[in-house]
Amino acid sequence: MSAHENSPEMARNLKNRHVQLIAIGGTIGTGLFLGSGKAINYAGPSIILAYFITGVICFFLMRALGELLLSNLNYHSYVEFIQEYLGETVGFVAGWTYWFCWVAIAMSEITAVGVYIRYWLPNVPQWVPGLILLGILLLLNLITVAAFGETEFWFALIKIVAIVLLIVVGLFMILTHFKTSVGHASFSNILNHGGFFPKGMKGFLFSFQMVVFSFVGVELVGLTASETQDPETVLPKAINNIPIRIILFYVGALFVIISIFPWNRVLPDQSPFVLVFENVGIRAAADIINFVVITAAASACNSSIFSTGRMLFSLTYDSKSNIVKPLGKLSRHQVPAAALKFSAFVIALAVLLNIFIPESVFTFITSIATTSFLFIWGSIIVTHIRYKKTKMAQQSKFKAPLYPFSDYLVLAFLAVVFVILLLNRSTVPAAVSSIVWLIVMFILGYKHTNKVNKIVE
Repeated sequence: MSAHENSPEMARNLKNRHVQLIAIGGTIGTGLFLGSGKAINYAGPSIILAYFITGVICFFLMRALGELLLSNLNYHSYVEFIQEYLGETVGFVAGWTYWFCWVAIAMSEITAVGVYIRYWLPNVPQWVPGLILLGILLLLNLITVAAFGETEFWFALIKIVAIVLLIVVGLFMILTHFKTSVGHASFSNILNHGGFFPKGMKGFLFSFQMVVFSFVGVELVGLTASETQDPETVLPKAINNIPIRIILFYVGALFVIISIFPWNRVLPDQSPFVLVFENVGIRAAADIINFVVITAAASACNSSIFSTGRMLFSLTYDSKSNIVKPLGKLSRHQVPAAALKFSAFVIALAVLLNIFIPESVFTFITSIATTSFLFIWGSIIVTHIRYKKTKMAQQSKFKAPLYPFSDYLVLAFLAVVFVILLLNRSTVPAAVSSIVWLIVMFILGYKHTNKVNKIVE
């Protein structure tokens, strides 16, 4: 415990509004604006229920994480809780896996920015806009954590405005039975085209692969505890509001879209947001959504730089190795500058490599990363179960509701999702590869732990 108490202190410059919108930004990505058409085609109207169920699971996950975070505000990230309650080896695996996951996500997002920019500037090489964005976001993260918070605040606000506008316009269309290009907007569209489960239980269950991955990043607020002003007040508010946001933004948006257009008339390769705005006569609908999607991708990249920097710092600040020790130091602005720069360098290198490797390989890498989040979320829950068995848990200020039922429910849900990944041909390679990744990481983690223990002895 003393090692952490004497650890370097980060500046607590994140305000309530920053943390609130970081929590929102972590749950809303390009998947909603671009990928929701594919999700709707996968399961039909039952996709609404899939998002609702996953939202409830994420709430229980975040309440467990919140109780851990508030039990010791000296820790820099939840990986330190995993190390304490599950051991150094599991902490090593969780930390480096989380770092790898966010590097891979950043690779995909800044590559995507290049694709979206080419919509307006087709002659610009695809990799150029992404690298420029990466450089700008790195500079902002190096200034102060408040700069990251402010940037993420505005990114998240743009996404919220777009979703609220869709819901408001959509409700107007439904209530006035607006005539669209494929019929009339009406709540009856939800059940009139094959019922609520038109693809059967198979389509409903297989949709959880996409739905769960839409929520990747919801745990990001867990990295802000050591840099938040008044965390004992701010973090509970941010975590408690997560289910309301999920219902409003995901469930609300999809409910409106499926009410306006029959689910089988929504094209999987077209954004439903563009469809809605085009049908009410907004000619610049595609341009507006392209801007919003670029913002969402930039937000994900911004979160990636923040999270990889903090995670790398957390993994190396008390290291005995002269090679990685510099990554565990804070700059005069009290940010992990070396860890941020190293993470950004790896992201940039990966994007440049993406120019020369087939897209299928790139997609495969990011699929392994998103599959690995099941392990990270599961580790948080198991850590919480271990914590609840200690005397410290009796003084908890933010108890997780319905414990232990809620924790075991989350673990069961994650296990079911992983089985679904193994049953779906398109996701089997990524699921199996993530198992191989974790086995290799556990071997490396075991060797690392033994080496550290020998040095300490």
